[in-house]
Amino acid sequence: MKRSLPGAVMSDATAAPAAMPDAVTAPGAEPNPAAGRSGAGVGTDIAAGTAAVSPARADTLRTEFEFELPRGYVDDAGVVHRRGAMRLSTARDELVPLRDVRVRENPAYLSVVLLGRVITRLGTLPMVHDGIVENMFASDLGFLQDFYQQINAEGHTLASVTCPHCAEDFEIDLGGSRLGES
Repeated sequence: MKRSLPGAVMSDATAAPAAMPDAVTAPGAEPNPAAGRSGAGVGTDIAAGTAAVSPARADTLRTEFEFELPRGYVDDAGVVHRRGAMRLSTARDELVPLRDVRVRENPAYLSVVLLGRVITRLGTLPMVHDGIVENMFASDLGFLQDFYQQINAEGHTLASVTCPHCAEDFEIDLGGSRLGES
């Protein structure tokens, strides 16, 4: 199955990321001492894959999002790396790969180079680059391509609803797809 990363703004409906948040203060914003890797100010339900930002954090921009690969990247020593983080893409991230010879020769390689630029961490690897992405399982690559589209999309397809039987409020994804299932 071929997949591509058309860019930060997509024409079809997209979903908000179903991953654990990893909030980072936007450049020029006031740093929040409670923010950071501890997840202070962020409620996460790992089993449900949902996250909610508390009102105290509403003025910060999340620029990095955690994920967990379905299979995991296996390094040369046989260690499997599944948990990582991806940052939001910049215009430069999408333009620089277009000058890459590998992308010019094979446009499908664009997603590999682009993901190598925006994945900030993967397991205990000291660095993530396109060579790492190139050696991932196809299911993990598909997952990361979907994840990239979701975190970089404008808007989302989540809707708040109330169960008619128990009156419980919750959110549903109108897009109907889960990461890696496109």
